[in-house]
Amino acid sequence: MMSFLILNGPNLNLLGTRQPEVYGHTTLQDIEAMCHAKAKDLGLKITFEQSNSEGALVDAIHAARGAHNGIILNAGAYTHTSVALMDAISSVELPVVELHLSNIHAREEFRHRSYIAPVALGIICGFGAAGYPLAIEALNGHIAAPG
Repeated sequence: MMSFLILNGPNLNLLGTRQPEVYGHTTLQDIEAMCHAKAKDLGLKITFEQSNSEGALVDAIHAARGAHNGIILNAGAYTHTSVALMDAISSVELPVVELHLSNIHAREEFRHRSYIAPVALGIICGFGAAGYPLAIEALNGHIAAPG
């Protein structure tokens, strides 16, 4: 059975209460339930994790090699600062979908730069919690596509 790691970065544990005008009222637990439902519909296994620590996120990416077929990464603010996450993604040679709840290109200038994008398969941003099932479908379609 194909398996994906869905990895969430800093402050995402506060979803539902943190800046709901930007991130909505859906909690990370709600999003996890949505992801499990989508994975079940597609016959996939997922592991859903969150950490506020950059090192823990790097460790999770490393551990995904040989355990998962791909990664969906909402790196939060680390998207715009972390060469370490970029290098970790490059090192594991797994397809990665970069994901953001908000449209990072419609926000502050510093959020327009992503260190993840150059090593990601693609980016989904601006669709709120609905971006997670979209990312699962996109990653599944990419891996399942012939050739």
